[in-house]
Amino acid sequence: MYIVLEGIDGSGKSTQTKFLKKWMQNMGLNVELIAEPTTSPVGQLIRELLLNPHTDKPDFQKKLGLLFAADRLFLKDKLNSLENDKIILSDRSYYSSLVYQEPKEWICSLNRYAKKPDLIILLDVDEKTAMKRCKGTDGFENEAFLKNTRQKYLDLAKKEKMVIVDATAGIRLVQYNLKRVLASQLGLCVSSITQ
Repeated sequence: MYIVLEGIDGSGKSTQTKFLKKWMQNMGLNVELIAEPTTSPVGQLIRELLLNPHTDKPDFQKKLGLLFAADRLFLKDKLNSLENDKIILSDRSYYSSLVYQEPKEWICSLNRYAKKPDLIILLDVDEKTAMKRCKGTDGFENEAFLKNTRQKYLDLAKKEKMVIVDATAGIRLVQYNLKRVLASQLGLCVSSITQ
């Protein structure tokens, strides 16, 4: 099963994927944690470019869109090799490009070979809360950009049947809500989950 956590910067994806991996392993499940951008040469280039203060500009986002699509091709091979043996838990997927980069039709075309997740969970947080959590190192970590991106995520969530989890609460409550969502998908007893 391929499970993805999506959300704007500062929504808690990285924190929650690490917690979820540990929880699933404690439940006896075989889990592989991945993130986008990956550690491939293309992914490393993306990480460097994300430090640029102009990442929120449309032309720069187009460049990132191309690079993310290329990075996902490296990731696709890994996903295909792991899928039968493990639950794959990812911090982001091509849905991030659909809300961060434009134009949408072009981004969809670039990512037509990207592996589709089995379950997408949107960690929803308002832009003001996200800004308080962000380190401020990425050029697109600004309130106006995150507000627009959040709205795109919410619109996409309806179309793609994403599970939306309120990420404004404390870490433990978000974790509890995520466990409840995943337990039902993984055939685990939901009633045994505690905060």
